[in-house]
Amino acid sequence: MILYLSDMKRYRQFLPVIIADFVVDQWRHPVHNHNHYELIYVKEGSGSHYINKEVIDYRSGNVFLLGPDEEHYFEINNATHFIFLKFTDLFLPGKGNDEYYGYRQLEYLIKNREARTSKFNLNANDQQTVMQLFNVIISLNTDKARNEELIRLQILALAAILKRNLPEITSSAGQTKEMEAVFSYIHENIYEPEKLKSPVMADFFHTTADYIGPYFKRNSGITLRDYIRDYRKSLLKKRMESGKYSLKDLAAEFSLTDASHVSKLLK
Repeated sequence: MILYLSDMKRYRQFLPVIIADFVVDQWRHPVHNHNHYELIYVKEGSGSHYINKEVIDYRSGNVFLLGPDEEHYFEINNATHFIFLKFTDLFLPGKGNDEYYGYRQLEYLIKNREARTSKFNLNANDQQTVMQLFNVIISLNTDKARNEELIRLQILALAAILKRNLPEITSSAGQTKEMEAVFSYIHENIYEPEKLKSPVMADFFHTTADYIGPYFKRNSGITLRDYIRDYRKSLLKKRMESGKYSLKDLAAEFSLTDASHVSKLLK
């Protein structure tokens, strides 16, 4: 099935949170995006999830996090039991409110574009915990108004588990919150090279251009320039391998000079 951008709809949600628990053997929604975030848990089943131009196979135990701008739909191979947790900014505590455990983790995920356009592959222990958390959320849905704070806490617990399964976290265990913030900034702005220049980053983090490079190298084992180059290259390769992007498309998406610039980066 091929759906074109002209077919795309935008779903609008006005309630702070909506929880949906259902089984389907055929997906009945067109390609669409939303004005809210979605945590999608695949309890059982298999098929393909189309996110923007990516096609991602899914199976039992997979989790997806979608932001408002992601365009998606499913193709179902085997009847699938989905749990959808849809929430707006109104459902979240105020940004920077550290009283809520896990909010920093959720904010990190929301800002990480790659986390929003792929699936989370969890280890066996985390899969079991995530399943239980979603079961708790479903049980709380019987009286959502009364249980809103408890539902929020389950979301934050899920965010903490999902975040620790991100590649940059698993490969750099024990990194500081400051380094997590730097990684988050890079991932969010990888499509805007001007924002990744040392003076601009230093200004954002209230430090100096001479300090931020050595600080990053000391805490990550790789230079800031090399990390940005390698991360951008990994994203470019992933998109090229999908067969759905031209060099011109990638140049536009990553704010690069032209197609030849992309070709050079991929070599």
